[in-house]
Amino acid sequence: MARNRGPTDKICRRVGAQLYLKGQRVRNGKSAFDKKGYPPGMHGRNRRAKVSEYGRQLLEKQKIRESYGLLERQFHRFFSVAQRQKGVTGENLMGMLESRLDNVIYRLGFAATRRQARQLVVHAHFLVNGKKVNIPSYILKANDRIKVRERSRKMEVIHSAMQLAAHGKIMPNLEVDRAKMEGLFLGPPARNDIPFEANEQLVVELYSR
Repeated sequence: MARNRGPTDKICRRVGAQLYLKGQRVRNGKSAFDKKGYPPGMHGRNRRAKVSEYGRQLLEKQKIRESYGLLERQFHRFFSVAQRQKGVTGENLMGMLESRLDNVIYRLGFAATRRQARQLVVHAHFLVNGKKVNIPSYILKANDRIKVRERSRKMEVIHSAMQLAAHGKIMPNLEVDRAKMEGLFLGPPARNDIPFEANEQLVVELYSR
């Protein structure tokens, strides 16, 4: 499946938000977004002088989509499912995105970025309830247990990510045992518990046009 494998700093600069796509480099304040902040290109400094309502909605969608590493068709499919569920569509959407296996592995601290988590899942380095799952978009259910496979427990990339996450806060909908290299997904998080500044209502308005 096609993926955006270009410079991640340009993605952040284009949508006007730090999406934490680069792990340690972002934490050290060395990303191009932190240094420049304006969109890429020769006219980047003046590109956001005026943004229409449609432009704001589109940027918000791009911000959420790029942060979770989804293609346009994937994102629209998630939105369609969220729209059919009971409750607030925007909150349903964010809850579903946070329930993806690659995202949960990132949130648990077993990967430094979602892109890295996706790659680890594809290469079957994790078990869900004791079974191998190699689909990054797999939607976890309440009380699903995620575990690093025995053969993958010495991987430097996983240990480096765990060291970075050791001093961070774990989300209320997750439990992690770093000694056993496993975590528990308690269910989709409440919107207020998701550490991501986004206005998903603008996305709802965009798709309602």
